[in-house]
Amino acid sequence: MKKTNNRVEEFIRVDHAGERGAVKIYEGQLLALNTIVKNDNLKKTIEDMKEHEIEHCQFFEEEIKKRNIEPTKFLPLWDLLGIGLGFGSTILGKKAAMLCTASVEEVIDKHYQDQINQLGPDEKNLKKKIIKFRDDELHHKNIAYEKGATKKGLYSIMDKIIKTGSKIAIRISEKV
Repeated sequence: MKKTNNRVEEFIRVDHAGERGAVKIYEGQLLALNTIVKNDNLKKTIEDMKEHEIEHCQFFEEEIKKRNIEPTKFLPLWDLLGIGLGFGSTILGKKAAMLCTASVEEVIDKHYQDQINQLGPDEKNLKKKIIKFRDDELHHKNIAYEKGATKKGLYSIMDKIIKTGSKIAIRISEKV
């Protein structure tokens, strides 16, 4: 088993947590859409985006096992908060549900770009995957805006809360 350097270990730990969190957000949104809010178009959009997140999560799950990296100890909390965020944002309506995606993806765009810039030639495969995943996330962000995400009015507060929470979760998950 090859020894992973600490920074790469942090990248994989936090990316695993983040992609799993994205899956949980979409699960929360789908829970709301299957119980309280009826919107088949939104449901289809979210199901499609969730498929990408599952693919991303599975990749990092394999990397964690292959490289013998300890996942963040906060996974159970992130799972709960992700489901709650997804459910809550969807109950607020389509614009809020789509803003949730857009806000998270804007944080992840910068996060992944920072990692891409730091990864060297010894991590060619990891870098290639993160580039692909970043492209998927940017696509999700664009879909979210096409489907009604907005930062106007009170939505600007929601955007700041989601982004701040995402950044805090990133910092914690890198280290613990």
